[in-house]
Amino acid sequence: MSVDAAQALEPYVAGMTWGWTGVRGTWATAAASESLRAMSEHGVNWTAIAYAALQDTAQSTEVRFREAPTVTDEEIVWAIREAKALGLEVCLKPVVNVADGTWRAYIGFFDEDVPGEPTWGDWFASYRDFILHAARIAETEGCEMLCIGCEMVRADAREAEWRDLIAAVRAVYSGVVTYNCDKYQENRLAWWDAVDVVTSSGYYPIDRWDAELDRIEKAVAATGKPFFFMEAGCPSRAGSPDRPNDWSLPGAPSGDAQLRYYEAMFAACDARPWVRGFMLWDWPPALYAAEDAAQNDDYCPYGKPAGNFLREAYRLRAGQARMPQQS
Repeated sequence: MSVDAAQALEPYVAGMTWGWTGVRGTWATAAASESLRAMSEHGVNWTAIAYAALQDTAQSTEVRFREAPTVTDEEIVWAIREAKALGLEVCLKPVVNVADGTWRAYIGFFDEDVPGEPTWGDWFASYRDFILHAARIAETEGCEMLCIGCEMVRADAREAEWRDLIAAVRAVYSGVVTYNCDKYQENRLAWWDAVDVVTSSGYYPIDRWDAELDRIEKAVAATGKPFFFMEAGCPSRAGSPDRPNDWSLPGAPSGDAQLRYYEAMFAACDARPWVRGFMLWDWPPALYAAEDAAQNDDYCPYGKPAGNFLREAYRLRAGQARMPQQS
């Protein structure tokens, strides 16, 4: 490792995920530039530039990252440079999605290879090409961090394959390497020692933050690695604070519900100095109009009460010295 991961996260990861899902033609536009600028005005000092490549089904073995609808290399480079010009540190976050709508956590194959059936080896070979391609872009463009996977619950158990992939990534990329495990999985990965930073998706019900942080703290302490939430947030929708991971939950738009969740999440994590911050979910490449914010029920806090809270919360926290983390 060529960087000190804990130092790289100082003083605080005041982050936001930008660009999802990375649809070709929606980046490197005037609207995308304005979106990044508006995001930068909310106290952020990091952004995760996130985009998806597709495989056809959860049992397909080809990740088609060079094809539409995935953004082009030129668009990725544009986004990195645009973010850096705004003074932001960048985590490049390539993610695999399933074209038929199946959640990526269900991508999986037989534990042992069976002739004529798709295999983990075939899938990891294609996924490796995808991630190494991103790693080379991240190295060339000076991205401070690379996230090598997101919420791959069934794949998490393939320890040898992940270790091989991480070793290959380190051969071409010199920055901080992390993996974004899914909620409730922080204590289940056997290969945290291979990455520099532990990160997870913190979509925990509003009344569960303290209990889940108790559990996560033990898991993080066992790794000896710094930690932050690579994803966290809540739709601005009635009922969402109780099910923040459910982007399709029925409910009326509610900026107050989102604000209540932000306040509870930040308060709980502020009491845990080992939580180095958030890369909140999420900020789209084309923003809705500010006057329409009250009717928008998605995760983005732009123009909503949570956005005003976030601007001040991030500016305060990023300006404060954090207590040292075990290393």
